[in-house]
Amino acid sequence: MPEIRRLAQPLGLDPRVRPFRRPGLIIDPREVVHTSHPAFGYVIDAGICRAAWAPEFWRFPDWASDVDLLFAEAAGWNRPIRFAKGVGGHAAALDVSREAEARGVRRLVLAHIGTPTIRALDKDEALPFGEAGQDGAVYELDSS
Repeated sequence: MPEIRRLAQPLGLDPRVRPFRRPGLIIDPREVVHTSHPAFGYVIDAGICRAAWAPEFWRFPDWASDVDLLFAEAAGWNRPIRFAKGVGGHAAALDVSREAEARGVRRLVLAHIGTPTIRALDKDEALPFGEAGQDGAVYELDSS
């Protein structure tokens, strides 16, 4: 953030985490448990459907329940990745998959895919629910 603030200042910009609201679209930042500094995901409300962007977290965020589309953490595969000194980390893809399905997420796309997950997917190991995100893919928000 210090580097972002330094670059933003000459442009007259004030970078901070805050909601974006326009008719038919609301993007709300929400805190995630990830590390020792503040970290955020977002709920994107398009009126008739909702998405959540939570690509990095240690604990599944309550606010990501019951969304139509969730982009989520997948750095670890079958076990979480804990940061040094216990200050957070990354959830495991298998845990995120199960939790998302149990919490009513309609479609799960793994967005922060780490080496353990890549290796598991390359061995044709399957997620109980959801899919791995693909570079350049378009994911449409659909309420049907």
